[in-house]
Amino acid sequence: MFDFASWAQPQRAQVEQALQDWVGVGAPAGLGEAMRYAVLDGGKRLRPLLVLAAAQAVQGHAEAALRAACAVELIHAYSLVHDDMPCMDNDVLRRGKPTVHVAFGQAQALLAGDALQAQAFELLTPPASEVPPAMQAQCCRILAQAAGAQGMAGGQAIDLASVGQPLTEAQLRHMHRLKTGALLQASVMLGAACGTVSAQGQQALLDYAQALGLAFQVVDDVLDVVADAATLGKTPGKDAANDKPTYVALLGLEGAQALAQQLLEQACTALERSGLSDTRALLALAQQVVGRTH
Repeated sequence: MFDFASWAQPQRAQVEQALQDWVGVGAPAGLGEAMRYAVLDGGKRLRPLLVLAAAQAVQGHAEAALRAACAVELIHAYSLVHDDMPCMDNDVLRRGKPTVHVAFGQAQALLAGDALQAQAFELLTPPASEVPPAMQAQCCRILAQAAGAQGMAGGQAIDLASVGQPLTEAQLRHMHRLKTGALLQASVMLGAACGTVSAQGQQALLDYAQALGLAFQVVDDVLDVVADAATLGKTPGKDAANDKPTYVALLGLEGAQALAQQLLEQACTALERSGLSDTRALLALAQQVVGRTH
């Protein structure tokens, strides 16, 4: 039996310490404070854990994996800062506390997001003595593609354009593969890029990551309906209030829950055919994603 809590605790502690040491240090005029508020003391750290679990599965470079884990969390945090602003989702609660634009003002929130995005790539590119340059370049490419127009930013653009519009299941799946799934997929592939993996293993990890990314969004849609603000840490019922397309709206609550279980099975099956020696942490993370309550 794999003890996920015993594995995750030191991994999270390592990431938290690195984020404490790196994020926003020396930034002027209160910018660092806003950056640190956006990143520290909150969040499940799912994406960093996926990086570290995948790196473990391929016996990857430890320093590269830690830097990639922190970098993907900074991209995630910057996206939340911008998504919560009045020009996008206009939300006031995130991770159980006021959103960054509420706490620091819109201009500082915009700059904090910009700075977090830039620092993510700075973390991926230390001196060559710390991480091989080719590995740095591969990690930068993976993260840039996931965050850009063919990934997270493109998915958010589709989301904003789809308010009040009926979407087919295929259209909804495409939107969420970009908006949410791309960064989760990148987390797994960043970990894989820190080591050596066969073509079979690479494809299996990609299949796992795609199933996991979509499952995360399906569960998110379910929780938006069934969870309260105290449990969720953000405003519940927001999607329905904003007339956004969701899996619950398309499939019903039971249908969305069944889809999440199907995607979990797909993720587990992909790991079984990966040929990698230790995928226990990746398997446990998939189970955590589908079974979570917030």
